[in-house]
Amino acid sequence: MSSGYELMGMHRNVQHRVDFLEWAPGARYCALIGDFNGWSTTRNCAREGHFGHDDYGYWFIILEDKLREGEEPDKLYFQQYNYADDYDKGDTGITIEEIFKKANDEYWEPGEDRFIKSRYEVAAKLYEEMFGPNGPQTEEELEAMPDAATRYKTWKEQQKNDPASNLPSYDVVDSGKEYDIYNIIGDPESFKKFRMKQPPIAYWLETKKGRKGWLQKYMPALPHGSKYRVYFNTPNGPLERVPAWANFVIPDADGMQALAVHWEPPPEYAYKWKHKLPVKPKSLRIYECHVGISGQEPKISSFSDFISKVLPHVKEAGYNAIQIIGVVEHKDYFTVGYRVTNFYAVSSRYGTPDDFKRLVDEAHGLGLLVFLEIVHSYAAADEMVGLSLFDGTNDCYFHTGKRGHHKFWGTRMFKYGDLDVLHFLLSNLNWWVEEYHVDGFHFHSLSSMLYTHNGFASFTGDMDEYCNQYVDKEALLYLILANEVLHALHPNVITIAEDATLYPGLCDPTSQGGLGFDYFANLSASEMWLALLENTPDHEWCMSKIVSTLVGDRQNTDKMLLYAENHNQSISGGRSFAEILIGNSLGKSSISQESLLRGCSLHKMIRLITSTIGGHAYLNFMGNEFGHPKRVEFPMSSNNFSFSLANRRWDLLEDDVHYQLFSFDKDMMHLDKNGRILSRGLANIHHVNDTTMVISYLRGPNLFVFNFHPVNSYERYIIGVEEAGEYQVTLNTDEKKYGGRGLLGHDQNIQRTISRRADGMRFCLEVPLPSRSAQVYKLTRILRA
Repeated sequence: MSSGYELMGMHRNVQHRVDFLEWAPGARYCALIGDFNGWSTTRNCAREGHFGHDDYGYWFIILEDKLREGEEPDKLYFQQYNYADDYDKGDTGITIEEIFKKANDEYWEPGEDRFIKSRYEVAAKLYEEMFGPNGPQTEEELEAMPDAATRYKTWKEQQKNDPASNLPSYDVVDSGKEYDIYNIIGDPESFKKFRMKQPPIAYWLETKKGRKGWLQKYMPALPHGSKYRVYFNTPNGPLERVPAWANFVIPDADGMQALAVHWEPPPEYAYKWKHKLPVKPKSLRIYECHVGISGQEPKISSFSDFISKVLPHVKEAGYNAIQIIGVVEHKDYFTVGYRVTNFYAVSSRYGTPDDFKRLVDEAHGLGLLVFLEIVHSYAAADEMVGLSLFDGTNDCYFHTGKRGHHKFWGTRMFKYGDLDVLHFLLSNLNWWVEEYHVDGFHFHSLSSMLYTHNGFASFTGDMDEYCNQYVDKEALLYLILANEVLHALHPNVITIAEDATLYPGLCDPTSQGGLGFDYFANLSASEMWLALLENTPDHEWCMSKIVSTLVGDRQNTDKMLLYAENHNQSISGGRSFAEILIGNSLGKSSISQESLLRGCSLHKMIRLITSTIGGHAYLNFMGNEFGHPKRVEFPMSSNNFSFSLANRRWDLLEDDVHYQLFSFDKDMMHLDKNGRILSRGLANIHHVNDTTMVISYLRGPNLFVFNFHPVNSYERYIIGVEEAGEYQVTLNTDEKKYGGRGLLGHDQNIQRTISRRADGMRFCLEVPLPSRSAQVYKLTRILRA
């Protein structure tokens, strides 16, 4: 169910041919058309019968390689060729008769092959042994035959003086039991000799020819880079489609129809993996990115651009994983990549499949995991390039009627209960891991597939909302299967669930009735920050609400992925936090110092508390770590297809403000990398004061203190701690190198505990807290009473 890519689609066969297999149950006729056959609809079609079209809708087409002029066809119908390696084994001129003679001479013992040449000799010999050389020739002459045991004993008596033979000797013993009338006792020496024999595989391999031999004799039926489509004749007329399992597709452009591209580079040009997979970390610091907008120039960036410019930045910034969105092929660039048309294809906008392999490999070389945002919750409704109406019917991959269409997005909804659809989707997950070595998946918009109302309903947390007639149980079972299959085949794979409704049991083991995800994304945290920044004055922020939203359900906090802002704030028509806080300014001259200080302070504090208060995973979207001041807007008709906002302004890192924000984010990431903050247990939140607007919590030996008050600073604020000793500041948002005021003196970086209970703790600290600032203390020295 998860290895369909090994058979489906286009595959090179070892018998000098190419095999094509496609599932289209609604079609009446199937053919391959392309530049390799002049786009003919009759030259390469599925034959009638079992090998052409079966009862389950699978069409099988064979493309035979073409003999070169002057070459003779192979005498052996099973002649195999090694296409992967460039070697000449079997091309030494040895004939097949010589190979078989060598195998016979060295494998068979004398006498063992005596009866191979004539099929009648064995029967004649047995007849002679039973009745003698002048035995009866007719039934009338045949007298009553003694039983088998008597005949066998008579024969053994006659053979007792015969010379020893190399042939194995066997005795049939009848113990008198009905269930044991043929108990065969063999000669131990004969059995030992038989077991020591090795099959003549070496001689068989001698018949397999190398790539050079194949190239000399044949021309490929489907050369590398050939463009093709699949042609169907259906009840609604003829159709041309991009094959569902195609692994490289050129989407339609300038009115031209989309095409599949046969990707089979010669071995000397195919990408070869260089780096091992990174070790699975105990905490995730994910850098979310989109390849197309990753460059500074107003154009679609390539995989190569991303490798040379973005990957080094991610490594320097201290993240340990990248999450790429929009990589799977999609028709329209402005959809960001969420309306997928070809689930097995890397988007040709950014490069070739080998280019993407190099991106993943280079990321692994830097110690970065690579996650893919996978969209199995819906598919594009495009018919000419996608799966919609693939075989001329409306129920091939998707539900029919209203259930087969998303209520608001105009996309198609998969029929998860169909075994062939499960085969397609489960194989797709395994394909990306096996073919491209990705380390995990972020499952996009699960609420769209989990409910027949596509998640557009009010959720109060009542269990009845998750256990009613609107829940798609087939989709639930698919997600369980997906996690089971992925974790069984690839134990180190990581799966992340994005579900706005927080379906119960998202991260519980499947053995306990859960869906089996490793993490779930807390979408409400980002929405809360956006609402506070846009609609609530600073002095009205509620600390209790902030903490409860960030922590969520304490039972599942350790499985939570938190982010202050992801691509939604930058791509989905919204503004980034930096644009809200400091505007589009590129320097301090165009904004007041007070507004700039406020914006930078909140930008740092929001990220620090979001990344450290929750579970073991944190995510940031590309560019937001240095306060990217502009939104993302993909080229479309409404903006005259402009690329002016479809990029990232990396040059802003040369500006003081943005470099200071980046320096803080980098030190925040290295704080976790060196101090293992996220990999520790859950935070012990022991101080939340809505009046003073102070939040404090402990995580391991680290103490986090936040003062969100816009005006009030506190010289000696009392915070409880459990361990007595010296606490030293390891990160301070108010430092000047981060764009702060630098109000904490050097002598205030170390604080000693006081033997007084506070916040339910045995000891306390009296710490200075400047307004709109946060400090991280670490216990560096323990004092014993």
